[in-house]
Amino acid sequence: MNKTLIDRIGNTPLVKCTTLNTNPNVDLYFKLEGNNPGGSVKDRAALNMIKTALDAGEIDKTSKLIEATSGNTGIALAMIAAIYGLDIELVMPEKATKERVQTMRAYGAKVTLHPDGIEGARDYAIDKVENEGYYSFNQFSNDNNWKAHYKSTGPEIWRDTDGEVTHFVSSMGTTGTIMGTSTYLKEQNSDVQIVGVQPTDGSRIPGIRKWPKAYLPAIFDASKVDSVLEVSTEEAIAMARRLAKEEGILAGMSSGGATAAALKLASTLESGIIVSIICDRGDRYLSSELFE
Repeated sequence: MNKTLIDRIGNTPLVKCTTLNTNPNVDLYFKLEGNNPGGSVKDRAALNMIKTALDAGEIDKTSKLIEATSGNTGIALAMIAAIYGLDIELVMPEKATKERVQTMRAYGAKVTLHPDGIEGARDYAIDKVENEGYYSFNQFSNDNNWKAHYKSTGPEIWRDTDGEVTHFVSSMGTTGTIMGTSTYLKEQNSDVQIVGVQPTDGSRIPGIRKWPKAYLPAIFDASKVDSVLEVSTEEAIAMARRLAKEEGILAGMSSGGATAAALKLASTLESGIIVSIICDRGDRYLSSELFE
């Protein structure tokens, strides 16, 4: 037995959509990443980035760590840094929900709020690395981000669908989840369709981004995504609320966006098995307007 908290990262449930999907010839499954110890899909990448850096001797308990994050990666890094006895500063957009800030601080992390969004947070962290001797995992260009999903998320989906998954739907932020899962699933069956989710122009959905070219994650490879569906802020909010009320799944706005996209996809298919990522838990958004 002797399972540690770290051993509980991954192997999240895959549950069937019972109400929202109205196409009887398509099965839609939700992968509940909020069941990870830190409450989101980012536990996987955070563990892989920290563990690999420690094993390679790139960091130790004397290192000054810093990372820009919109929220979930920061919580995951704070949790795992606490387990390994590491100090870390997390830089977030100042509009982040107070639950996220308080959770990171509870784990012992220093939290810096930046007025210029995630792009400003990324620039701030880079400056600290270049001029003040900090170490950043840089989730946007760190191959150990997407490799976490190649090693765990992809194999779990393949196993839990008995190799019958036909479509994988994921919101795109750092793009680590979709890159790693796509790489694995395509190796098993090149016909599996990988569908990315982005916001419509002018929409703001935490966790889903349409990056300016200068900030496009270096780990992103467009050839690993077969198609992209866009969702609006309104669609993402409405679907997050419906997920809770109709499926009993309390999740954040990016999960609402991914679900909206998955349902659009389902309505166009003659048959198929879709897996969509529910990337976190909704309780870290209760102070926002999401569920009002």
